[in-house]
Amino acid sequence: MSFRAGIAARAAVPTGVGLGLRSTFLAEVDRGAADGRVPFWEISPDNYVARGGSRPVRLARVAERFPILSHGLSLSLGGLDPLDGEFLQGLRGFLDASLPAPWHSDHLCFSAHDGKMLHDLLPLPWTTASAKRVAARVREVSERLGRPMLVENISYYLPLGSTPLDEAAFVVEVLERADCGLLLDVNNVFVNATNHGFDALEWLAKIPLDRVVQLHIAGHEFWDDERQDLIIDTHGAPVRSEVDALLAWVVERTGALPVLLERDENIPPLAELLAERDRVDSVYQAALARHAAAQGGAA
Repeated sequence: MSFRAGIAARAAVPTGVGLGLRSTFLAEVDRGAADGRVPFWEISPDNYVARGGSRPVRLARVAERFPILSHGLSLSLGGLDPLDGEFLQGLRGFLDASLPAPWHSDHLCFSAHDGKMLHDLLPLPWTTASAKRVAARVREVSERLGRPMLVENISYYLPLGSTPLDEAAFVVEVLERADCGLLLDVNNVFVNATNHGFDALEWLAKIPLDRVVQLHIAGHEFWDDERQDLIIDTHGAPVRSEVDALLAWVVERTGALPVLLERDENIPPLAELLAERDRVDSVYQAALARHAAAQGGAA
C-alpha cells in the first residue's frame, strides 16, 4: 500500500492553518478558548507517552473536538543506534488509543548516539548510502507504528563538506526509497538558503510536490542582532514575509494542505497566537484562491 493510500485509509485529513498544542495554553484550549478558531492541533507524542497527570486527560478532551496531527522529536531516523523498540511500542499504543492521526512524522536527521539524546536535530551526509539506510528505517518505523510516515527537512548551520548529492536531491531520494510523504518546512528552507547562499525557490522546484502532505511555517531570529549574519530557527518570533511567500508558492501549486504554525519559544498569550494564525491563514487562503483560479483556467 502506498503512503497516500495508507493516509486515505486511516482518517480524514484536516486542512488550513493549525497550531501546536503547547502546555502553556492546553488548559485554555480544554476550556474552549480556541473553539471555532483552529482547524487542527499538532502534538508531539514524546511529551505524552507513558506520562500521567492532567495533560493526557485534557488532550483526550481536545481530541474529541479537533483533529490532531502527530509529530515526533526523538526517533533519530538518521542515527546509527538501533531503533528503540520499547519507545515505538509505547508510541504505537498511545497513537492507537488516543489519536486517530492519519500519519506520524519526524525529522530527517539524527538526534541520538550511543543511547544518549543529543537534544538537537543534526544533519546527515547527503549520499545514496545514507538515503538507503534512512529509508529502510523510515519503512521499519511505519510498519511498527502501523501508519504512514512523513519526514521533515531540517535547518542546519554548518556546511557538510563535499557530498555527491545536494540537500534537495537527498530528500527526494529518501522519499522515493521509503515511499513516504514529506512534511515540508518552508521556514527551514528559507533559513538554510539565507545562511548558506542558495536560492530557496530553486530548492523547492526540485521537490516532488505530490509527496508534500503537510507544511510547517515558523519565525526565526538572528544569532547576533547587530551583525545579522546567521539566522537560527528558534520558532520564537512571528513569521517573516519572505517565509509567507514560500508558503504561498507551495500552496498555489499543491492546493489545500494542513499548515502548522510553530511557536516553541517566546510563546505569546493564546489570543495573540490566534491572531498570528489568522494572519498566516490569510496568506494561505489567498494562495489557495490563486490555485483554484489556475485549475479553473486550465480546465
